[in-house]
Amino acid sequence: MATRSNKKVVPECRQVLDQMKYEIAAELGLMIHSAAQADTEFAGEIGDVPTAGQGYVPWSQLATRDAGSVGGEITKRLIARAEQVLGSIH
Repeated sequence: MATRSNKKVVPECRQVLDQMKYEIAAELGLMIHSAAQADTEFAGEIGDVPTAGQGYVPWSQLATRDAGSVGGEITKRLIARAEQVLGSIH
């Protein structure tokens, strides 16, 4: 049986992937971090950063289905981007 790992092939991409994760979660109406940990760089795009008491949950309490939706959307966007890059080579 294969062992799964979250180890990044390119460690430098961690910050970009985390940013993408937060943006997608916000687009889906999920809050994945508390206001104390909020990245306010995109606050203008997604509105005020709500607290956990306003119907949003911290990432650690996010339902598996919701977390999977975020991961699935990340995968779709990465594949689409790779197809664009590969398509422009030819």
